[in-house]
Amino acid sequence: MTSTRRRNFLLAATAVVVSMLIAGPTYAQDYPTRPVRVIVGFPAGGGADVLTRVISEWLQARLGQPLIIENRPGASTNLATEAVVRAPADGYTLLATTTSNLLNGALYDDLKYDFVRDIAPIASLTTQPLVLEINPAIPAKTVPEFIAYVKANPGKINMGNSGTGTVSHLAAEAFRVATGIDFVNVPYRGSAPMLTDLLGGQVHAAFDNLPGSIDHIRSGSLRALAVTTAVRAEALPDVPTVGDFIPGYEAFAVAGIGAPKGTPADIIGKLNAEINAGLADPKLRARLAELGATVLLGTPTDFANLIARETEKWAKLIRSSGIKMK
Repeated sequence: MTSTRRRNFLLAATAVVVSMLIAGPTYAQDYPTRPVRVIVGFPAGGGADVLTRVISEWLQARLGQPLIIENRPGASTNLATEAVVRAPADGYTLLATTTSNLLNGALYDDLKYDFVRDIAPIASLTTQPLVLEINPAIPAKTVPEFIAYVKANPGKINMGNSGTGTVSHLAAEAFRVATGIDFVNVPYRGSAPMLTDLLGGQVHAAFDNLPGSIDHIRSGSLRALAVTTAVRAEALPDVPTVGDFIPGYEAFAVAGIGAPKGTPADIIGKLNAEINAGLADPKLRARLAELGATVLLGTPTDFANLIARETEKWAKLIRSSGIKMK
């Protein structure tokens, strides 16, 4: 190659590199140019689904493209998470992350993915208390009365949950250990089908995410005995906490949005900024408050740090209790 040809080749190559560097950070300016899928690991109608739809409506209006909610329940969100991990890292497949994602690493020995390694945090959305709720046919008005009723009927009370190994299940197990009561654990493939049976009396009680249950509580179809957070829920100010009766008891759910690892940082940044704008909007905040959720603004790094803290907290509980999934 002559010096002239070599110089021309180097100039052309440099121009390509420079154009790539210029184009890279502006990739998100045109994003999205087609519909975005948001995969939810629980059935429609449950707490995770409701929260995801609320924030997706906001994003759809801001981004100018449809956000399509795809419910893939099963295996404590593992089916949904695996689908997102395998998806192209282009910002067009997102994951509605829940506390179940933070539990599964300690519960399963044979996961096909590592949540922390394979899912990029985009933004936290909310924290939500769970609520200990019963079918009104159960003659208990308070947590102590419920405990006494279950002790008087050992093995006869069915405790529903949104799936084996979910925070709903673990909250109930922690309650069992703390009180020494005996109930039958009845797992479902999500909050919505569990609520259907709780309303119908097929199960008698449950720990459920407040957003999925609050309308039933307000209507009187379900009776709330206590919330699981350290302080009372703003949406149910007259309902005490479990910790009022069992000192130290606390559990809460975390909702967020993630994407396949390797999704361009500028797309993650754009989504994070739009989500935080929504969480700061008074109307959207009011809607989430009505559902019993507390908004949680922050950067992707803030969300990653929260994931790390909650993952370790729940892993300690799972290890100490010996719970394992097959």
